[in-house]
Amino acid sequence: MLIGIFSDVHSNLEALTTVLKTYKKQSPAIDRYVCLGDVVGYCANPNECCEIVREVAEITILGNHDAAVSGRMDYAYYYDAARNALDWHAKQLDEHHHAWLKTLTYRQDDEELDVSFCHGSPVNLEDFEYVFNTQQANQLIHRWDELKRITFIGHSHLTKAFELDKQQGARELHGPMLHFEEGKKYIVTVGSVGQPRDNDNRACFGIFDTEAQTFRYNRVEYNIREAARKIFAADLSSDFAKRLFFGI
Repeated sequence: MLIGIFSDVHSNLEALTTVLKTYKKQSPAIDRYVCLGDVVGYCANPNECCEIVREVAEITILGNHDAAVSGRMDYAYYYDAARNALDWHAKQLDEHHHAWLKTLTYRQDDEELDVSFCHGSPVNLEDFEYVFNTQQANQLIHRWDELKRITFIGHSHLTKAFELDKQQGARELHGPMLHFEEGKKYIVTVGSVGQPRDNDNRACFGIFDTEAQTFRYNRVEYNIREAARKIFAADLSSDFAKRLFFGI
């Protein structure tokens, strides 16, 4: 089975539609889709992106921006531009999408595949902690029994992956293709569709092959100029548009 796993759309309609078109060209075909959260935030098309993700994804996980926009977390401590963007998205979002965001879970496990889907770290879920270095990955080894064999996360907008070994600790893996071995556990950050921050401005998305036990990072160019134009035209910080061009 092939599972299309993507995250951090952040209301970037141009990136999302391009990613889904690329998924559709996959052969063999993708069997199911999973979104790891942050459908909203930053860019200018929250309603359109919610509509598409709701239609396509079999599972959607709650991201911190989703939680903030739907009134499920306090974001008063966010920096001004991010806080203003969340206020704007909360006002723009249709009520039925608000209601949908309120139903999303922090974590969903697939017992048969021995896989977890989360937005941030699989522990202390409501804190949306990051896992983007080996020190943070090593801390998860102390919670070994709480982890599924593979945990897919988003949140950092990076393409960081870690292999966990009880004796040897954590080590970073490098794509674009990851291979999962028996006896180890894995934390895989799948990158960002709508606002990559790994110095590559192309939209990022992944494919998990449950038979081969592999995960492949994929990148695709999209119409950044149009996504940026919409941000400039909206009551959103221009920085959110500028960073799209640089992947930061």
